[in-house]
Amino acid sequence: MVVPFYYPSFGYMMLFFRKYKRGIFSLGISIFLWLGGIICMAYGIELTGTLFVLLAVSSIGYLLLSWLLNRKKQRNSSLLWTNNEIRVVTVLTGLVCFIGIFESHPNQPVFTTVFTLLFIYVLIFGIVLIRNYYLQKKGAPTISKSVIKKIAFWCFVIGGGRILILLEEYENNDVLVIIVFIYFPLIIFLIVRWVFKQIKSILTLKNEKAKTELLHLKSQVNPHFFFNMLNNLYGWVDKDSKKAKELILKLSDMMRYSIYDGQKDVVTLEEEVAYLKNYIELHKMRYHKAIKVNFNLQIEKEGYKVMPLLFIILLENAFKHGVENLRENAYVDVHMIAKENKIHFEVENNFDPSENTKQPGIGLNNLKRRLELVYPKKHSLSYTITEEVYKAQLILNQL
Repeated sequence: MVVPFYYPSFGYMMLFFRKYKRGIFSLGISIFLWLGGIICMAYGIELTGTLFVLLAVSSIGYLLLSWLLNRKKQRNSSLLWTNNEIRVVTVLTGLVCFIGIFESHPNQPVFTTVFTLLFIYVLIFGIVLIRNYYLQKKGAPTISKSVIKKIAFWCFVIGGGRILILLEEYENNDVLVIIVFIYFPLIIFLIVRWVFKQIKSILTLKNEKAKTELLHLKSQVNPHFFFNMLNNLYGWVDKDSKKAKELILKLSDMMRYSIYDGQKDVVTLEEEVAYLKNYIELHKMRYHKAIKVNFNLQIEKEGYKVMPLLFIILLENAFKHGVENLRENAYVDVHMIAKENKIHFEVENNFDPSENTKQPGIGLNNLKRRLELVYPKKHSLSYTITEEVYKAQLILNQL
C-alpha cells in the first residue's frame, strides 16, 4: 500500500480551510469586489466602482456580524453560503454589472466587454439557481455540481479569451501581460487537474472492481468440502464421539481461517501450511480406506508472505479427482520449497483414467483468475498428466 506523502503544514492548512471555509470564501469574494471597485474608479467608472466597494464592505460587514452573533453558539462554521445568501449576491452582482455596461466610457471598450460577459455569466448562473429551485420543489434531481463546474470553466475560457483578443486590438500591453500570466497558467492547471482526476477515477474504479472480483472468488473456495465434512460429522457423532470432536475442532480451525484470514490480502506462509495440514488430517480421518499422503516442506526462512487460500485448490483437486475415485493404492505427494524469494508448490496424485476429465473445473479457473489479479507476471502454473499420474506445479515470486 502506497502512503501519500505531504508536509504537516499542508494538513493543518486543510483542517483550517475545512473549519473556516465559509469565512475564507466570503473574504475572497470581498477582496475580488474591492479590487474591482478600485480598478473601476481608477478608470473613471465612478458609480460602478462605488457599488463594487460598497458590496465588498457589505460582505465583510456581514461576515463580521455573522461571526459576532454566532460565536457563542455551536454552529457548523464550515457550511458554505445558504441559498438565500447566494441569491442575494447573484442579484446584486448582476445589478452592478448591468450598471457598468451603460456607465463605461466609449474609449474604454474593455470594461464594457468585461461587464457584459459578467452580466451574461450572472444570468446563466441565475437560470441554474432558478431551475434547481423548481426542480427541488418538485422532488426531481437538480443540476449537479460537476455540470455547474463545467459551465463555469467554459465561461472562463471563452470570456478570458475574448478579453485577451480585445486587449490586443487596443494595444493595452500592461493589462494584456498581467491577464496572460493569469489566464493561461490557470487553464493549464485546470486541464491537468481534470486529467489527473479522470486517471485517478479510472484507477480507483479498476482497483475496486478487481477487489470485488477477488472477494467473490475467495468466497467460492471450499464450500463443497465443508458440506461434505458436515455430512461425515453427522455420521461420526453416534459411531465415535471422540473422533467426531477431533473432526469438529479441526474443521472449526479451518473455517475460522477461511472466513477471517482468508479475507486478508496476504498471510504468512506458515499459516497457509497449517491450513493445508489440517485439510490433510481431516481427509485422513474421513476416509474408510488406506491412503498415503506425504507432505515435504522446506522453508528457507520465516517471513514469506502469500495470498491466502491459493494452494488449497490444487490440493483439493488431488483428493477430489484422485483419492475419492480410487478404491486402493491412492496417494498424494505434496512438495513445498520456499527459498530465494520464490515459493515452489507441487502436488502429485494418481487417478482412475476412466474418471478423468480434460476440461478444467471451476476451482482451477478460479485459481487462474486470482493469480492474474494478484500475481501478474509473477507466477507460473502448469499441469502434467502421464498415464495414471497427475502433477500440478505452482511457482510464486514474492509480492
